[in-house]
Amino acid sequence: MKRIVLMGNPNIGKSVVFSRLTGADVITSNYPGTTVDFSRGKARLMGEVAELIDAPGTYSLEPSNRAEEVAAEVLNWADLIINVVDATNLERNLFLTLELLEKDRPLIVALNMWDEAGRSGIEIDVKGLEERLQVPVVPTVALTGEGISELVGRMAEARHPAELEARSEEERWMEIGRITKEVQTITHRHPTVWDRIAQASIRPATGIPLALCIILATFWLVRLIGESLIEYIFDPLFELYLPIVTAISDWLGPGFLHDVLIGHLIDGEIDYVQSLGMLTTGLYVPFAMVLPYIVGFYLALSLLEDSGYLPRLATLSDNVFHKLGMHGHGIVPVFLGLGCNVPGILATRNLETRKQRFISATLLGLAVPCTAKTAMIFGVLGPYGMGYLILVFSTLAAVYVAVGLILNHFLKGECPEIFLEIPPYRRPSLSMVLKKTWMRVRWFLSEAIPYLFLGVFLINVLYSLGLLQWLGDVFSPFMESWLGLPGDAVTVLLVGFLRKDLAVGMLLPLGLDAEQLVVATTVLSLYFPCVATFAVLIKELGIVDTLKSTAVMAVTALLVGGAMHMVLMG
Repeated sequence: MKRIVLMGNPNIGKSVVFSRLTGADVITSNYPGTTVDFSRGKARLMGEVAELIDAPGTYSLEPSNRAEEVAAEVLNWADLIINVVDATNLERNLFLTLELLEKDRPLIVALNMWDEAGRSGIEIDVKGLEERLQVPVVPTVALTGEGISELVGRMAEARHPAELEARSEEERWMEIGRITKEVQTITHRHPTVWDRIAQASIRPATGIPLALCIILATFWLVRLIGESLIEYIFDPLFELYLPIVTAISDWLGPGFLHDVLIGHLIDGEIDYVQSLGMLTTGLYVPFAMVLPYIVGFYLALSLLEDSGYLPRLATLSDNVFHKLGMHGHGIVPVFLGLGCNVPGILATRNLETRKQRFISATLLGLAVPCTAKTAMIFGVLGPYGMGYLILVFSTLAAVYVAVGLILNHFLKGECPEIFLEIPPYRRPSLSMVLKKTWMRVRWFLSEAIPYLFLGVFLINVLYSLGLLQWLGDVFSPFMESWLGLPGDAVTVLLVGFLRKDLAVGMLLPLGLDAEQLVVATTVLSLYFPCVATFAVLIKELGIVDTLKSTAVMAVTALLVGGAMHMVLMG
């Protein structure tokens, strides 16, 4: 089977071209030994089925980061190369093109964003560019599909220029200068409204307020999608499932097998959240609690990616996140984690080094509350006034920054710079957004769900064997002396490992005063993440780093909780 590799700079619509060429049968994989993603799909091209590979975006075949290393390595698999070029930035993009021409592979150029080039006053002589490069050049607008059919039709013409010698970097830039002078004409035009918005979104004075508005709007969209899916699809489905699982419960009768499969009955009935059985909580938590918000966040993420906003958000936050051992892309896991920590942990793949991913994932699990937990904190502390709510969330923010500074100082490893190309704003294609969302959701179902089942199973077994109650009895004296909380709060903390928002709600029957509630909700937010997040942490970081991350969370929660107890309750 012929392999066709798509190569190009970041943020030029290469993945949209890939989506246009492939069908729904697309998988996203990690390059062996890395967390760098690339996509693979199949399509019938030139009369035969071919495998298409969407390589990570790169500016050069002489890599400066792990993603560019992977792109250079993936190139070795190619039988044919589609070089996607940004028509609005021809000079910069041609450097990679000249490097690709020096490889012994047939090449065709997709001159993408052809419509934006025209609106920007850029005219390119396509025939002249073909003659200079000695390979086919096809103008495309991947967003609308314009030119994609011609690109497919001309793939048979893809070729490697004869007798092309390797050149130095200086020689390549000199050649690029000659080519652009001959084939490109730029006419002046006045800035449009979109140009002014694009500039405003990367200036701190205007960009930060705009970012806050966009983040709030995104949370609203995610919450709307998630809650709608739960209310109108998943909860009704589990209502239909309830008689089946109830019949299984009656058939099994009391015993260890019943405890593992069904869990413990609450007031004689099955409670999908609290029963802790594999056929109850094990199914309900990942599918009816986590998956709806995953769908919402991946849809929102695809919209932000395809509109061109994410690079602007990363640029605005780059300076702050560098001090915490990351770079501007570190804002993406935080952004997603505020809705659900699971997609937030998955988004740490955007960071290149092990140090960056460890810091990002640890800080996320430690101090970034998900939407459900945030809602419960508001419900518990809201009646006592806004001051207590501000105290909890300001403490979480301070912990995020403080622990990030400490980890950056003591952990060894690189924190490379990012070089972001800020693309123009684009109108997202609904079909492309839905396709990307489905690809990511399908990955979640196949890769993350098994770990969620495993986490629920382990909690279930510990509960059935009485180990959770034993742990509660052991740590009860410590809770009372160090955190100022009653012994019953131990059970709440242990349940919080399964569902943090449920645990916050369980604080109310304990009769705690406002100060105790502040300490309890803060500690609940800081210590171990919920089982879903913990399972994905193991998947992304490995056992050893997950244990280290968990240790950081536990120590921080105890220190901060004890300090708050001393300050608030003397």
